[in-house]
Amino acid sequence: MTVGSGASVRREADRAVLHEIEERVLWLATAIIHHANRVRPNPSGVKVGGHQASSASIVSIMTTLWFNHLRPEDRVSVKPHASPVLHALNYLLGELDESYLTRLREFEGLQSYPSRVKDPDPVDYSTGSVGIGATAPIWGAIARRYVGALGTQAGTGRQYSLLGDAELDEGAIWEAIVDPMVPQLGELVWIVDLNRQSLDRVVPAVTADKFRSMFAAAGWQTIVLKYGRLLEELFTRPGGVALRERIDAMSNPEYQRLLRCDAAQLRTRLPGDGPDGAAVAELIAGLDDETLIAAIANLGGHDLDALDEAFTAIEDTRPTVIFAYTVKGQGLPTRGHPQNHSSLLTAEQLRELAIRLGTDAERPWLPFPADSAAGERCAAVAARLRRADVPIPTPPAVPVDIGRTPSGTATTQAALGRTLLDLARQAPDAARRVVTVSPDVSSSTNLGGWVNKVGVWSAIERPDWFADDAETILHWREKPTGQHIELGIAEVNLVGLLGELGATWNRWGQPLFPIGVLYDPFVERALEPWSYGIYAGGQSILVGTPSGVTLASEGGAHQSIKTPSIGVEQPGCIAYEPAFAIDTEWTLLASLARLGRPDGSSAYLRLSTRPVDQALAAVPTDRAARERRRRHVVAGAYLLRRNDNPRVTIAAVGAVVPEALLAADRLHQVGLATDVVCVTSPGLLYRALRARQGHEPGESWILDQIFPADRATPMVTVLDGHPHTLAFLATINQVRHSNLGVTRFGQSGSLEDVYRYHGLDADSIVRACLDVVD
Repeated sequence: MTVGSGASVRREADRAVLHEIEERVLWLATAIIHHANRVRPNPSGVKVGGHQASSASIVSIMTTLWFNHLRPEDRVSVKPHASPVLHALNYLLGELDESYLTRLREFEGLQSYPSRVKDPDPVDYSTGSVGIGATAPIWGAIARRYVGALGTQAGTGRQYSLLGDAELDEGAIWEAIVDPMVPQLGELVWIVDLNRQSLDRVVPAVTADKFRSMFAAAGWQTIVLKYGRLLEELFTRPGGVALRERIDAMSNPEYQRLLRCDAAQLRTRLPGDGPDGAAVAELIAGLDDETLIAAIANLGGHDLDALDEAFTAIEDTRPTVIFAYTVKGQGLPTRGHPQNHSSLLTAEQLRELAIRLGTDAERPWLPFPADSAAGERCAAVAARLRRADVPIPTPPAVPVDIGRTPSGTATTQAALGRTLLDLARQAPDAARRVVTVSPDVSSSTNLGGWVNKVGVWSAIERPDWFADDAETILHWREKPTGQHIELGIAEVNLVGLLGELGATWNRWGQPLFPIGVLYDPFVERALEPWSYGIYAGGQSILVGTPSGVTLASEGGAHQSIKTPSIGVEQPGCIAYEPAFAIDTEWTLLASLARLGRPDGSSAYLRLSTRPVDQALAAVPTDRAARERRRRHVVAGAYLLRRNDNPRVTIAAVGAVVPEALLAADRLHQVGLATDVVCVTSPGLLYRALRARQGHEPGESWILDQIFPADRATPMVTVLDGHPHTLAFLATINQVRHSNLGVTRFGQSGSLEDVYRYHGLDADSIVRACLDVVD
């Protein structure tokens, strides 16, 4: 035997072992879903669900990647509906206990979609919301590079994204790939499972050619895997060119229908009625029925050799996208059916599948024997992919109080940049962990001073051509040690990056303090991906500024209404809306101190461009009293104006606190003593109330100190946002109340006109107080 033939034999043997593993992965993924739906008791009768067909289409891709190409430093985002495939692979590699295979979509079992924080086995990226998980490796790549710039070895592995072709309908995909930073990320590899089906139908016009040109225009390497070895060999025979042209030209629905045909039907349908139909008919006439049926489904995404060649061809000098044509439901009785998205095999079909795949339906979780070729291959791959545990260090300490007392007139937005600069001087270790991100609004959100000090992050250093221009105020010094990252005007990109920067503490063992700054009206646009980042373990600070109808001259299109409610309702997040510069400092520092730790949380700060006289804050001069005020600010509220025998209480948030104080002065003149409470976090007060009621763990001391029962009075609440945000405050002591706020789209105008229009002015507050007291 020659050396060449010996190598060929080894390749064939290796392919046979990989094919055996591929079939076992298909079986396990299918059986996991079957058990959850047809075996496990379901007393409620509510659908459990799972996606056998969507899993089947990507089995070959994931098996080849994991067993032949993946390295421990690589990270993979797996399309949501393929979670059973990921769990099957982890089981075969010894990373998942067998007991979990019967617990898909069960409480505290395997999650419906891959989850970094809730699944018991290794998951690199949480997915589930279409498009968000697909783009996450882009932001993960930037976060890894940023951590590397801190002098930490975070590895140089690839960032894979396995996504379904339907995810390419998401606008977030295209916002991400056209960002100017992305073409520099050679570690990115996207693999599109091109099965040409959505939930309801076969998508008529999905082709790799269209997508290929779009990715290529964005600077990506593009690879198309359309046909497998069997079809490629048939194309070389007489009539083969006609066969290729026939399959290339047919619509996706027609092709999918052929997948449901037997051999006799294929011999009738496949030639078509074109001029080359006779050549196609003659070619397939020489094929036996089994080969013909196999050939029609022989696509590149199911060909182990073709996949190997594609992964080997990745250049690593620019991002790569691989379009792998597949069949939804490949290997299952439901393959190619337009309604197979959520369909389930019957018990009989599962037994037949077990026989065909050489396993046992009665003992579905049997592993490969340890001394078998497949068992040895699994053990070898498991050893190769095993990662060391990531140590979780304690983040640098953040001071609780810089020590200054702002004076004069200032805005809470400007206080953000001021606090960051003060932090850099007082706590440089903590400040070095701060990374700010914005969508082209650095100067308009008062980050200019910070950007000038720390520079702009870039993978490579670039010259600042305006450094010697005397009229340049914002200096754009791009360098690998910069601490500000600027994206295009795409809020989804911003919060996607924010989530990954906020996950470096448990992904790479390097905590960062990420702060994303965007216009508050666009928080809602960014909310879903930011919320998903929090769900996936990312801890960050989102700053919305300027906010509310206080942005009077900008009109209704730029005036946020619902964002204060979001701050109350968002899990994993503490929201603040400070009224004064000192409140901004204290809440920002407290928020930074909660980042990058297992018991940490994200934060949302809603800031304003309204200039406010800082003397109104009445910051105590006594050291102990100042610290007490700070604790109250961070806990959610403080008493700003106190009377001995109050008749009414005004609870105000943020920019409208001056109106509340003015109203209190006027009420005092008519003999109505008024307390004024400055609420900094409605969400924290609501949690305190729920803790008092026994609904969730936590402390309620802030309610006792700010809203004591023996000082309970009728209450008026007012904020530049929806009034229901503060409506719960009256339930603390069950008092009469009136809630002022914004319930309709805004108008352009002066601040006085706009406040009057929405009932936020002092006149409206005075009237409301008289009403609840009378």
